[in-house]
Amino acid sequence: MVARLVIAAPASGSGKTTVATGLMAAYTASGLAVSPHKVGPDYIDPGYHALATGRPGRNLDSYMCGTELIAPLFTHGAHGCDLAVIEGVMGLYDGAAGEGELASTAQVAKLLRAPVVLVVDASSQSRSVAALVHGFASWDPEVRLGGVILNKVATDRHEVLLREALEESGVPVLGVLRRAPAVSTPSRHLGLVPVAERHTEALDAVRAQAEQVRAGCDLEALLALARSAPPLSAEPWNPAPGREPGPVAGAPVVAVAGGAAFTFSYAEHAELLTAAGANVVPFDPLRDEDLPEGTRGVVVGGGFPEMYAPELSANTRLRKAVAELAQAGAPIAAECAGLLYLARSLDEKPMCGVLEADARMSPRLTLGYRDAVAVSDSVLAAAGTRMRGHEFHRTVTEPGAGAQAAWGLRQPERRVEGFVRGGVHASYVHTHWAAVPDTAYRFVRHCAQWSGHAG
Repeated sequence: MVARLVIAAPASGSGKTTVATGLMAAYTASGLAVSPHKVGPDYIDPGYHALATGRPGRNLDSYMCGTELIAPLFTHGAHGCDLAVIEGVMGLYDGAAGEGELASTAQVAKLLRAPVVLVVDASSQSRSVAALVHGFASWDPEVRLGGVILNKVATDRHEVLLREALEESGVPVLGVLRRAPAVSTPSRHLGLVPVAERHTEALDAVRAQAEQVRAGCDLEALLALARSAPPLSAEPWNPAPGREPGPVAGAPVVAVAGGAAFTFSYAEHAELLTAAGANVVPFDPLRDEDLPEGTRGVVVGGGFPEMYAPELSANTRLRKAVAELAQAGAPIAAECAGLLYLARSLDEKPMCGVLEADARMSPRLTLGYRDAVAVSDSVLAAAGTRMRGHEFHRTVTEPGAGAQAAWGLRQPERRVEGFVRGGVHASYVHTHWAAVPDTAYRFVRHCAQWSGHAG
């Protein structure tokens, strides 16, 4: 049993990330082992959670992974911890469009039998806050709203008015936070700036968030609420392949891109690759001129290559090494930022040239869940394999799909997308491999079987 809290809000922008990260940091500083989690597909918030706790930030997404995996993934991540703090997504009851409660914070809270704390932006209201909280508390009787944290409270008088109003709601006030510029985190076109790009400043922000939470929240009452969560009967998720003869032999080296330009990844992917038999070795395309020695496969996930296009382009030696590896047929899996890196160019800066496509920034944000079916056999999936994922980018490629596409998308509109060429699978669609664990095993098997040579 792990004590657990879900930090939710009526809407985005209410202060969930500040409160959740501050609580994680404050409890960690007090000596507790804190497990950080984020509802939904977002990659950036978990980076701040990891900074606050010293443990990997983990996502809980019931659209991509299915409801049946939420509790197992949670218990896997929270194993050995004293407390788990789960940051919600959007508003408490907001989920996948047209799918009811699916992928909402409320659904995850129910699946984990976890009490919810509602963070309310009280900056422009007083007595009305009671009606808002009452509505959220009564909307779904299965969601246990255990308390409220009032954010952006202006003055002592404002706090008194809010507390008096909430006495009528029956929901306790567990914290009151004033406006505090020091805890803010800069944003840009896809949300917060990732930790890897501003590590020192991010540390300062997390410390400030912890201090604000310590000063304004009843940490003892919040911990007692977390400990009131009932036992959760779920076997921890296991990344090991459930098949004979077990992991792939030979420990093929799989190079996984990281660094400031490629910060988007789910912790479970590296665990799945390792469990499938790979020797996972990170590399930074901004700094490393060579792939790890003995590389037999490459994974390039998401991130912000558009912010580093000149630097990525200037690393011609590594770009050439990736291109030669692809030409030799080595398995390469690329998602979103990885797709841009493999293209001929990004904003007219030369990239690896693996794909006959050019990428550029776009004024249009592409964002949403995707129901995908593999169009072509690839190193990741057999044709016909169904996976769920999400897109999140402000770039476009021309063309948007190769002669062999990666995915056929079934919603929100029908289209083919991505590229399959030799051992390369490149797509804008982010997927969570825990939903289809054979993905990692298939990739590692292809790496072990690859007998070509780059160069």
